[in-house]
Amino acid sequence: MSRSPRPPRVVAELGRPETGQERATRLATNSRNYRSRKTINNLVYSLLATVGAVIVLVLIVPRSDTPLTRNVDYASVAEQVQTGVDVPLVAPELPAGWAANAAEWRNGGSDGVSSWYIGLLTPSNEFIGLTQAVDANPTWLADKLENVAADDTVTIDGVEWDVYRNPAPQEDRGNFESALVTEAGASSYLLIGTASDEEFSVLAGALAEPITTEKNGSSE
Repeated sequence: MSRSPRPPRVVAELGRPETGQERATRLATNSRNYRSRKTINNLVYSLLATVGAVIVLVLIVPRSDTPLTRNVDYASVAEQVQTGVDVPLVAPELPAGWAANAAEWRNGGSDGVSSWYIGLLTPSNEFIGLTQAVDANPTWLADKLENVAADDTVTIDGVEWDVYRNPAPQEDRGNFESALVTEAGASSYLLIGTASDEEFSVLAGALAEPITTEKNGSSE
């Protein structure tokens, strides 16, 4: 028994059966819309899966309560470096509340000046970089101080220091708010940072004895 052919679909908007061309166009449009929706859905599912994986990783990766700021034993580092350096390297004894996040010997770069460097964090959470340069030249110092001229001198525990103030706008100063500079023998000492004058004085006072010893030794 043969089936009767299905009557053409009546399109409400047209008020008549659709033609073959209209039907083909409708099916093609529906197919494109379906593929588009499927692509968007797949994208959403992939995004959700990625976010979920990240959340899982965050939850399973162990986290430490240790502060990110390192506390470097600069005295021990100084002892290790000293074996290859002729001038005595400073390792100031500082009060409680001070810490170091860096300590290293820096071989001479393009300027040819080698130096011993300690990065110090003060009790008020400010920063002072201590550099003891060997056989430094005026060009090296001017570069470190961004060509700022000294505007004062101060004597701390018998050692005279040149005082520098960064005249740049606050947002352009970086880690150079103030600086102290002095020389002893073959060493040039540069203290530069964001700390208060009082904290600079504490550090300079801790350096007074080795600097005075070096000065007296060089004058003999």
